[in-house]
Amino acid sequence: MPVPALTADLHRSISEIDPAVWDGLKGDGNPFNSHAFLESLEQTGCVGEDSGWVPHHLSLSDEAGTIRGVMPLYLKYHSMGEYVFDHSWAQAYERAGGRYYPKLLSASPFTPVTGTRLLSPEPEVRAALIRTAVQLCDTNGLSSFHLNFPTPDEWALMGEEGLLLRQDQQFWWTNDGYQSFDDFLAALSANRRKVIRRERRDVQAALSLKIHSGRDITEAHLDHLHAFIEDTYDRKWGSPYLTRDFFSVITERMRDQIVLVFAYDGAQPVAGAINYRGGDTLYGRQWGARVDVPFLHFEVCYYQAIDYAIAHGLSRVEAGTQGEHKISRGYLPHPVYSAHHIRDRALREPVARYLAQERAAVAAQMTEYAAELSPFKARDQT
Repeated sequence: MPVPALTADLHRSISEIDPAVWDGLKGDGNPFNSHAFLESLEQTGCVGEDSGWVPHHLSLSDEAGTIRGVMPLYLKYHSMGEYVFDHSWAQAYERAGGRYYPKLLSASPFTPVTGTRLLSPEPEVRAALIRTAVQLCDTNGLSSFHLNFPTPDEWALMGEEGLLLRQDQQFWWTNDGYQSFDDFLAALSANRRKVIRRERRDVQAALSLKIHSGRDITEAHLDHLHAFIEDTYDRKWGSPYLTRDFFSVITERMRDQIVLVFAYDGAQPVAGAINYRGGDTLYGRQWGARVDVPFLHFEVCYYQAIDYAIAHGLSRVEAGTQGEHKISRGYLPHPVYSAHHIRDRALREPVARYLAQERAAVAAQMTEYAAELSPFKARDQT
């Protein structure tokens, strides 16, 4: 059935769009493209003029005024907080006299998690969202338009629409019907079982671990969590992207989807991580610690997540970006995607050549990792 003429609108705040309309169009259980998550980022100043993430959310409406599709969209003045790295493209373009920023980006800010970017159940509308964003980029003289961490089907459509395709990898744990952590360990080689048991034993001999979720989460927990994250960012990267207020707002709005893992030295919290439940998946996000205990990161972020997923019948744990060390702990490589429209042919053509080589290299590395580093017995998870 042909789609009627569609009218495009840009929204400087997601609050201009009815939450029921937005969430009704998104079609997946991912928490990070929900109206509540994106609005919480705006309301607490994590995104906006001061952060260099300026909302320009795109909607397409039919002649009756009914919104048929939406896209989370930002005008970006830098490439921070994206986890798809185009800094070298920006530097090359600007050395050649071009202006790379601002650019258009469809993403969930600060969140390297695969999820729907073209929010519509209608294939024609999804294609129209891509074309409209490309047109916005070109007619406003912007350097580029990017979509980070789309679903595989969306990625394929973006390629059909002429965007440049990029592939990377993350490391996810898959629940193969395990009834307990010991069941999971039984699927591993004897050496890996021994190492993981020792790692868990050493941490649990020094600290106690506890899950806080739902109504159990207090403002005191959030104070500790933000302090842990802030301390870790201070030591490694600088200031954290998410404000303390964000954690209060998002907990109030999405409390039933939030799972905190805390480590305690006696009664004192000393480390913690925040996870989100969505559909059949547990998503690990930020973590931090104020003590230096060997293997603490693995216990708080990986093993406790596996315990929780098994206990709650979840199919997968996505533990964030990077980290080949996750493989030996049961988190195997999975592809993740991005797509890119570059207006200037002088930049587009070398980037296209680079991405072709990069896709082949990533695919080869994933195969090598699965074959040589997998901790599983001969019948590996896929």
